Amino acid sequence: MSRINPQFIDEVRKSGPFNATACINCGTCTALCPIGLEELPREMFRYVVLGLEDKVLDNKVETIFTCLLCKLCESNCPGGVHIVENVRTLRHHINKTVHKL
Repeated sequence: MSRINPQFIDEVRKSGPFNATACINCGTCTALCPIGLEELPREMFRYVVLGLEDKVLDNKVETIFTCLLCKLCESNCPGGVHIVENVRTLRHHINKTVHKL
């Protein structure tokens, strides 16, 4: 069971812009991902919004760093989510906090 950190999204935003709350959870990003990342971005962003820090940092780090940043998902996102920017922000946050870079 994951612990909830209500400040997690604010902590992530300290690493850069993060507009995941605009996600309408339609699944377009998942359907268009050229490498078939089923969890990224909508599920990953939802975890951040809900404060499920453990789910992101313990289980999804590899997924976050596997994203190609190709913007295929972003260019088709009906919610206007800046997916690539969000992924970069998550990567930066992980490098700062988990890997202590």
